[in-house]
Amino acid sequence: MIGDVLTSSILFEAIKQKYPDAETHYVINSHTYPVVENNPFIDTFQFVTPEIEASKRKLISFSKQLKKEQYDVVIDVYSKTSSNIMSWFSNAKTKISKYKHYTAFIYTHTFKDAKSPKTDAGLAIENRLQLLEPLHISIAEAIKPKIYLTEEEKDAVKLFLESNTIDLEKPLYMISVIGSGESKTYPSKHMAKVIDAIVSEKPDAQILFNYIPKQEPEAKAIFDLCKPETQKRIFFKVFGKSLRDFLAITHFCDALIGNEGGAVNMAKALNIPTFTIFSPWIKKEAWSLFEDDKQNVSVHLKDFKPELFEGKSTKSLKSNWKQLYQEFLPEYFTKKLEQFLKQY
Repeated sequence: MIGDVLTSSILFEAIKQKYPDAETHYVINSHTYPVVENNPFIDTFQFVTPEIEASKRKLISFSKQLKKEQYDVVIDVYSKTSSNIMSWFSNAKTKISKYKHYTAFIYTHTFKDAKSPKTDAGLAIENRLQLLEPLHISIAEAIKPKIYLTEEEKDAVKLFLESNTIDLEKPLYMISVIGSGESKTYPSKHMAKVIDAIVSEKPDAQILFNYIPKQEPEAKAIFDLCKPETQKRIFFKVFGKSLRDFLAITHFCDALIGNEGGAVNMAKALNIPTFTIFSPWIKKEAWSLFEDDKQNVSVHLKDFKPELFEGKSTKSLKSNWKQLYQEFLPEYFTKKLEQFLKQY
């Protein structure tokens, strides 16, 4: 996933700080490349294409190609079947991953994920950084993921926004209206009320929706549920035609507001303020990265109705996501959203 690839990129900055002459390669799904493009700490990318993902034979062939690189160290962040195979074939002297009892034999060092964060960086960051311990890398301060845009990209998008009558002197907000799946997408009627609240607090706000063309019907349904005065502030047809375009557009926004997921992580990596609405079944402590209740704010149903979560497993919560989302009323966090908007 895009957010995972971006978050894991912090390992390269940490490695280069300790070992500036190290040669670093990143094995990633090909579609995630835009979020790590131009990263100065990564020397080479190895791409897992959809064809490789779909074929065990091609995966093994790809793994054998990786073996030819003669890696000294392999860090497998996720320990999934495909990465287990790559790690096994690598023949690296040092192989590091998260602990799973049925794959631990593949690796020289394994770590169990912590359950409670020690810092505001969040578990997704902390659990990744512990994978560097066998390399004698200790981090005094957690590294934040970063996205590297070129000046040419920024200039092109600035012209694009201005040509679509966007006034960069007025508040500009990107709304993550659709999550990475239905179970991670705040209900349309609730999201429309959130957007109404933004325009109520900031009458001169300019609203952009983050969606891709095939998601236009879902995005339009949310638009249609908004109040008429809100609809006038939404530039519905202004959106990024590519992931790099989206990143450059977000760079010019005052904040990103909406569903937890890759878009939020990308905004944080661009140092853009975020207001995140978590799906009820996602663990906030894992992905509330660098939350400070000022620049990065998030809300979760558990914050308001903890009794709904007592004794419930992630599996049971996920199976009941639809009902839990209906319980997660915008009114619970409208005041918190207004306080956030007063700053941005």
